[in-house]
Amino acid sequence: QLHLVESGGGLVQPGGSLRLSCAAPGYSLDYYTIGWFRQAPGKEREAVCMSSRNRRTNYTESVKGRFTVSRDNSKNTVSLQMNSLKPEDTAVYSCAAGIRPDTEELALNDRFFEVWGQGTLVTVSS
Repeated sequence: QLHLVESGGGLVQPGGSLRLSCAAPGYSLDYYTIGWFRQAPGKEREAVCMSSRNRRTNYTESVKGRFTVSRDNSKNTVSLQMNSLKPEDTAVYSCAAGIRPDTEELALNDRFFEVWGQGTLVTVSS
């Protein structure tokens, strides 16, 4: 059964960088859309970015130009490179996998995501 494991969270100063990984041990992610989501304390979960099966991407406006999602299918991992981090990026970050309709593959919402990781905490603070 597919399961996802995130890693790479931690404490970083404003302006710093972190790289999150989402691993799927023993399973290929080739057929899945992968989404990265975050939830800050007291706020609703937010879609950060999407990575489609054919490696197209979509980002929420607040992270465009700072975050980059990439796939390494040989390692069954999807990474999220986060640069120029801000205190408002502080949240628990989770990856999710789903098989989405073509018309919704890059939509910034959590529809059709069936498998979720446990989340990893990112804290941006001086």
